[in-house]
Amino acid sequence: MFIAMLAYLLLVLIRPQDYPELVDSFALPLQPIALLVAAGFWMLSPRKNFDAPQYAVLLMFFLVLMVSHVFNGYFGGAIVQLNKFAPVLLAFVVFANGLDSRERILKIMAMFSLCAAIISIHGIEQVQLGTGWTGIGLSQGTRIQYVGIFNDPNDLGMLFVACVPMAAYLSSRGGLMGLRRLFWWIVTGVLVYGIYLTDSRGSLLGLLVVMGLYVWQTRGVFVAGVLGTMAVGVLLALPSRFNEIDVEEASAQGRVDSWYEGVQMFIGHPIFGVGPDMYSDYHHLTAHNSFVLVMAETGIIGYTLWLAFILYAFRMMWAASRGMGQPLARDEDALQAELDAAAVAGEDVDALLGAEDARDASIAEGRGIAMALLLSLAGFFTCAFFLSRSYVVILYLLAAVVVAHYVDMRRDDPSLPHFTLSKDLLLLPIIGVIATIGLMVVVKVLLVIQ
Repeated sequence: MFIAMLAYLLLVLIRPQDYPELVDSFALPLQPIALLVAAGFWMLSPRKNFDAPQYAVLLMFFLVLMVSHVFNGYFGGAIVQLNKFAPVLLAFVVFANGLDSRERILKIMAMFSLCAAIISIHGIEQVQLGTGWTGIGLSQGTRIQYVGIFNDPNDLGMLFVACVPMAAYLSSRGGLMGLRRLFWWIVTGVLVYGIYLTDSRGSLLGLLVVMGLYVWQTRGVFVAGVLGTMAVGVLLALPSRFNEIDVEEASAQGRVDSWYEGVQMFIGHPIFGVGPDMYSDYHHLTAHNSFVLVMAETGIIGYTLWLAFILYAFRMMWAASRGMGQPLARDEDALQAELDAAAVAGEDVDALLGAEDARDASIAEGRGIAMALLLSLAGFFTCAFFLSRSYVVILYLLAAVVVAHYVDMRRDDPSLPHFTLSKDLLLLPIIGVIATIGLMVVVKVLLVIQ
């Protein structure tokens, strides 16, 4: 099962099936086949867990995607969404369930990072030779790009931003006389350089958010503010599109105008939206904002469910990363009572202490992984705020890793919050309404400024 999952992720990221020179060589749809093989093994496995609320939320969102078209009179659209989003839903379920050990989670993080680094190296080759090994040249003559879902430099930058925290965490684990640490630092550096080569302002901003959040959590708000200001100054001094950020700039104006049109679509179709993939039927530009896109295309119901899916991921990693780098709190009296009882019963006290130490080490490691995934989420959605990537499979694979890791951490630390949808049935609609109003206000303010 896990080999099939790795193969699927490899095909999603590296995408040899989309290379222009190889596209005719693949007689079979390898990516769907790999997913179906992984799903088949998962279905045979007795270990299935649907405890996390994301399962129910994503299933309901999937239904809304289809109902939205039916509600708007386009019955064929429901079939289209069934074919498009069902594999995404299946991939989420298989990965969230299949990553049932810490070792598998770390391997998936490594696969994400390595594949992203390989794509970054492809971009470096593009810069040096004008064309990468895929046969794809530079975008706009200066910006690196890849194939398939990464043929836009902004999408490429979003992937790199999400993978930087994973690679950086893997570099902290040491081993092999420091060679492992060195290797992952090189991978991290390649990814950061790749972000620069995409010349994507959203990706550079995403990287700043990742760095700022990490410094804030480890060094405090003041240090984060000072270093963040310095980082912005450096980026403004570099020859890149970052120093062109301005709401009055033509590209920014086009985005804000498109956001406004998305708000108008929502006002006209507030319940189920205009329907998935129908945004461009109402406006000549895409939304250029994943949040506006979902709000306009699926209405308040779909937007609330999509937000809930995202917020649960952030809440899980926020809770799991608390206390990172700090000594674990132990109830010494309870531990001593347990040891005394074990001694009286003739059990091996040293083994019991060893198990307790191993548990503490596992929790400490889990906190570090949770922080890495929290940073990946923050970077990804910073970029997604400027891109229409609400339904892309990368988002749901990242969320699956988050769910799998939280379930794994709760095995060692049952004191972590148990998130359930039933507890938030009243809260989530309120959040959805507030988020909708907030997004509309932001768009209105930006329109006034420009």
